[in-house]
Amino acid sequence: MSEQQQGNQSEKAGFETRAIHAGYEPDPSTGAVIPPIFATSTYKQDGVGGLRGGYEYSRSANPTRTALEGNLAALEEGERAFAFASGLAAEDTLVRATCRPGDHVVIPDDAYGGTYRLFDKVEQSWGVEHTPAAVSDVEAVRAAIRPGVTKLVWCETPTNPLLNVGDIEALAAVAHDAGALLVVDNTFASPYLQQPLTLGADVVVHSTTKYAGGHSDVVGGALVVRDLDLAEQVAFHQNAIGAVAGPFDAWLVLRGLKTLAVRMERHCDNAEQVVAMLEAHPAVTQVIYPGLPDHPGHAVAARQMKRFGGMVSFRVAGGVEAALAVCEGTEVFTLGESLGGVESLIEHPGRMTHASVSGTALEVPEDLVRLSVGIETAADLLADLERALELSQRSR
Repeated sequence: MSEQQQGNQSEKAGFETRAIHAGYEPDPSTGAVIPPIFATSTYKQDGVGGLRGGYEYSRSANPTRTALEGNLAALEEGERAFAFASGLAAEDTLVRATCRPGDHVVIPDDAYGGTYRLFDKVEQSWGVEHTPAAVSDVEAVRAAIRPGVTKLVWCETPTNPLLNVGDIEALAAVAHDAGALLVVDNTFASPYLQQPLTLGADVVVHSTTKYAGGHSDVVGGALVVRDLDLAEQVAFHQNAIGAVAGPFDAWLVLRGLKTLAVRMERHCDNAEQVVAMLEAHPAVTQVIYPGLPDHPGHAVAARQMKRFGGMVSFRVAGGVEAALAVCEGTEVFTLGESLGGVESLIEHPGRMTHASVSGTALEVPEDLVRLSVGIETAADLLADLERALELSQRSR
């Protein structure tokens, strides 16, 4: 029995149990409870063409990567998962597996900058066109679809960095009516807070660099699918393109997933306290968080998410200079790109993660600040932000 099959068999267990056990059984020869790092490029064959356990070359498969893929499939309740060298490598492989020149994709109108760059600068030159649409507006997505031409409806929920929320069930229905697949980037929510495949999505995308890994020490990506025919297409392209996760990277993500549930609870606890403080602060003009009752997507998020996550965005009085001053004025929050690690990060999307969409329809507000709220002592995070906000207003 493969590790991935073991992962799928574990789906009836609780999330925390799956996170710790799915995808790998203790080593039969040593009893090791943690998967080894199989640092090998090739494998001894049992005769010509006789593959031992299905392994021949580590681009095609590696036991450490197989363990991670089985774990991810179990957590997302999918049929198969595939681990990649980065989230963008996963995205590109999916597009190559499902689209051909002349095809069309609907993407979020506030997509992650790297995703937009991939479609605008890489896939478009290959002949795959795209149309941005608001994921929170089902009719706008429907209007953006070109029946018979649109192959993918791409959704982030919550989106990066404006934290808009897409109704996964409704978007799945719209996509399927047009013969398209619904792809959900589940990076912000993580498998702990949201399982899009159970709501009708066809593919889940992750940057496993973020909450899955959880410690800012690895770069990786993943695809999880619920259809075995699609899985075969993805598997072929993963092997043919070759941007796979290395065994050490796979091991780090697998280690991170074991504590995902407890980490996400603390991320959410801290984010809620940060949101409450920001809402009451006179230097903040808007707080964007799906957990707020006045957030346009609050009801949908409450229905399809377990909690509302650790990502918070807010706008600062005083415009771009004040926003930059906040980003540069924190000490506990580290100024840096990425998200989802145990440490808190702060960034200015307009000049950092989303600089690639500057001057386009996807441009983000200049006074926007994005937080990845970590798992430090909440009081320290609040004091740090209050100090930075005060300094930002003095500099005006």
